[in-house]
Amino acid sequence: MTSVFDVIVNRRSIRSYLDKPLTDDQIKKLLEAARWAPSARNLQPWHFVVVVDREIKRKMVDACMGQKFVGEASCLIVGLADIEKSPKWAMVDTTIALEHIVLTAHEMGLGTCWIGAFNENEVKKLLKIPDKFKVLAVITVGYPAEQPKPKSRKPLTDIYSLNYYGNPEKPFK
Repeated sequence: MTSVFDVIVNRRSIRSYLDKPLTDDQIKKLLEAARWAPSARNLQPWHFVVVVDREIKRKMVDACMGQKFVGEASCLIVGLADIEKSPKWAMVDTTIALEHIVLTAHEMGLGTCWIGAFNENEVKKLLKIPDKFKVLAVITVGYPAEQPKPKSRKPLTDIYSLNYYGNPEKPFK
């Protein structure tokens, strides 16, 4: 069995997909992963629009700044934060739920890419999204047609301080 840590370390952003649809059960599992994400006061201030229609995906390419692979993915999962339900925490909570989708997809052998470059007004109009929602991300999901190499990461010692900011003591090397 693959550990959560292995999933985190081995996941890559996929920008090339095979022309193969996902099953309803696969999509349901991704949505279940999001459903179980933690949220402030358990408000669960999210909604997800799953796009499988080829024509809508094609139109989403333009809404996502011309990123062609958006239209090639088996499906898109658009994460919406209900800012009326939870004004302070909806964006954080929805982001956590979306990351649950990304990690679960990798565990299932699927690829994803987190799209943050999009025209929110165009996405809202195209997908008929009410004003109370903030569009946080468009997640492409599908069968990978590429195997990207790992990207470099900062050394562990560069990303933390012990007990207070700037402490030169670095026991976790």
